[in-house]
Amino acid sequence: MGMNVALKEARRVELEEMIARVALADREAFDALYDATSAKLHAVCLSLLKDRPEAEETLQEVYVRIWQNAARYASNGLSPMTWLITIARNRSIDRLRARKSRPATAPAEAADAVPSAEPGPEAATIRAQERRMLDECLAQLGEPQAGAVRAVYLEGETYADLAAREGKPINTVRSWLRRSLLRLKDCVGQ
Repeated sequence: MGMNVALKEARRVELEEMIARVALADREAFDALYDATSAKLHAVCLSLLKDRPEAEETLQEVYVRIWQNAARYASNGLSPMTWLITIARNRSIDRLRARKSRPATAPAEAADAVPSAEPGPEAATIRAQERRMLDECLAQLGEPQAGAVRAVYLEGETYADLAAREGKPINTVRSWLRRSLLRLKDCVGQ
């Protein structure tokens, strides 16, 4: 138990240091913070918005907000993940409210004036290569670990839902996912 608490504390300190460096406009720290937290924050956005493209767009807005507001983090008293998740939840809720207030049909001229959100050919090719690599690495994990990673990080399922579905204690599921993510990170990084 003591080791788990020590790991959580080390993780909290690591995230706080990243946020402090982001407040100083440190791009490398921002990239590291994104790598460390984007899967969780994407799951938060997706669980509220139930729309993958909108969740991905919202996630980008969340990180813009984190970049702009990192200097305010230290004074809020929240754990770093609580602060980050709060930003993601609030931004997603703003999106839901905006969605409800939008007219069902927009005038045709307005629709024509909006640039396409579709990625260009280069971005689409890179995304397809990344997706293939991720799929290959997930395949190396084997089932049920790959299924668990997909459910939680790609489909927004909660740890509790996964634990209930698998008939395992939630801490077992958390450990399982942590080990799976470390293996995935090693695989994708090769």
